[in-house]
Amino acid sequence: MTGSIMELERSVGIRRSSVTFWFSFVVLLWFAHALAYFLHEFAHSFTAFILGFKANPLALTYGHLSLANVLTQAEVDENVDYGPIFAAGKGMLAALIAAAGVLANVVLYLVSRKLYSICKRHDWKPTGLFAVLFCLMNAGNFLDYVPVRTFTTHGDMVTLERGLQISPWWVVVVAGIPFAWAIWHFFRTLLPDARMFLFPESPIRQIALVVTSCFMMFGYYGSSGMHGYGEISRRFSLFSFLVMLPATLVFSWPRKENKGQT
Repeated sequence: MTGSIMELERSVGIRRSSVTFWFSFVVLLWFAHALAYFLHEFAHSFTAFILGFKANPLALTYGHLSLANVLTQAEVDENVDYGPIFAAGKGMLAALIAAAGVLANVVLYLVSRKLYSICKRHDWKPTGLFAVLFCLMNAGNFLDYVPVRTFTTHGDMVTLERGLQISPWWVVVVAGIPFAWAIWHFFRTLLPDARMFLFPESPIRQIALVVTSCFMMFGYYGSSGMHGYGEISRRFSLFSFLVMLPATLVFSWPRKENKGQT
């Protein structure tokens, strides 16, 4: 009788632990995305404010209080009017404001990698999971902008190209190469290392981290050009979703020998 009660308590404890983990995982995923998104938009806004082209750096376009907007921040925007900046002949400054968002993602990507290393050193697994997800979101912005939304008619990269009076190919070469390396490093080194550090005894949780990472990178961020950004962006997004997503899933699928080192 006592043994049955102990077994029941153990079973309930495992289920509670599992529910807590999955709930925490979803919340951290949402928070990492929201934090990267807002810091990206505030980087635009504060840069415009510092340069004298915006009165209130906190005045983003926040959108409606809807479930979709709360979950994805799809309606949140920098709320910077580039028209007067170009009209004043300040194209270089317009380019700087436009680039500020993704430059913030570069800084945050490096910070999140450093945070993960600290967490691993001190065995801080919950914070380590956040660091990995936050790194993923910032690296996702790299793909989102270069190359997916580089060859288009509107958006940050078009403003950058117009301000600097350069071809989109310059953006692809100058930014695309380091961005591609950062994404490669995430999937080749950080992700396999993180799944073994965070979930050494749970193949299911390792798979969840891998699937989430691949989908967010190539299914979510990579699909940003699917609608409203022209045919070239749509083709990049289709390639990301139909080719890169399954290929990266196969490449990153947990294997005993696939263990990275940070």
